[in-house]
Amino acid sequence: MPHRWEPTAPWPTDLVRPVAVDPLGVAGPTRREAAGPYWVRTSTARYVPADTDRTRAEQRVLEQAERLPPAGAVTGWAACRVHGAAFFDGLADDGRTRLPVPLAVGPSGRLRGDPGATAVHHVLLPSDRAHLHGIATVVPVRAAYDAVRLAAGPRGAVVALDMALAAGLTTLEQLAAYADQQPRDRRTVLRAAGFATPHSRSPRESRLRLAWLLDARLPAPLVNPTIRDRAGRFLGIADLLDPVAGLVAEYDGADHRTSRRQAADLGREDRLRRVGLEVARFSGPDLADRALVVRRLLEARARCRFDGDLDRAWVAIAAS
Repeated sequence: MPHRWEPTAPWPTDLVRPVAVDPLGVAGPTRREAAGPYWVRTSTARYVPADTDRTRAEQRVLEQAERLPPAGAVTGWAACRVHGAAFFDGLADDGRTRLPVPLAVGPSGRLRGDPGATAVHHVLLPSDRAHLHGIATVVPVRAAYDAVRLAAGPRGAVVALDMALAAGLTTLEQLAAYADQQPRDRRTVLRAAGFATPHSRSPRESRLRLAWLLDARLPAPLVNPTIRDRAGRFLGIADLLDPVAGLVAEYDGADHRTSRRQAADLGREDRLRRVGLEVARFSGPDLADRALVVRRLLEARARCRFDGDLDRAWVAIAAS
């Protein structure tokens, strides 16, 4: 059976909403308590208990949303998370650096400086705004649009769009229609859309596909197709497949390191090789070395059989 994949994530129910000072100490800390060790200020006149886990992406979004002006909204990666997109975890590509929460404040809006947030001065129409989980946010298509245009570099933009598509926040058609109405960064978003797919299953898998396309300059692969033998037996789902050459590329993330998952990976690789497919595997550190990725892809493709349709012992079914 294929490994379970979850592109969406439920909004946590145990977040701690910042509160104001309460002279009675009922709805919030007294002024004296707020100055003590058991409370932490999150923004002007807003506090949470000191034992609150403020590293969680959702908690950071909730705290920063308290700083919004009346017509503002959370946007970008943070809004994607509010709408349930699992891979928008508020971390940079290194998996450690926390990204600031983007807050849409309109062209003339102001936001007091805070390393935990960044002001987005882009036209924000009433139709762009929504409320979800008690947070003023943008609608899903605007969340995706801003996540793409605010991403780190062109490849980061494609990765962001892949993950927004995977979570069902928007479609390429909806995004293109929305982009046609936007005065800023339209080309950036549409350029990313030209490389995006709704079938990618992780950010690193998307980066492997971009290395395949842009660095190795190989033909566009099928993304996560199902592979069966001629008798219809399930062999596996390939991250990337060149159906002409018979080349499979696999990204092995952290969840592949358990003994059970490694055994499943090796079993799938053996089944794919038995029907004549060539398999190249990559890990996270590999993707940091594009020259290595290119070399291994090209070497693997040189070993491929390039069987014709009638000679293949396998059938690829494109993801839908």
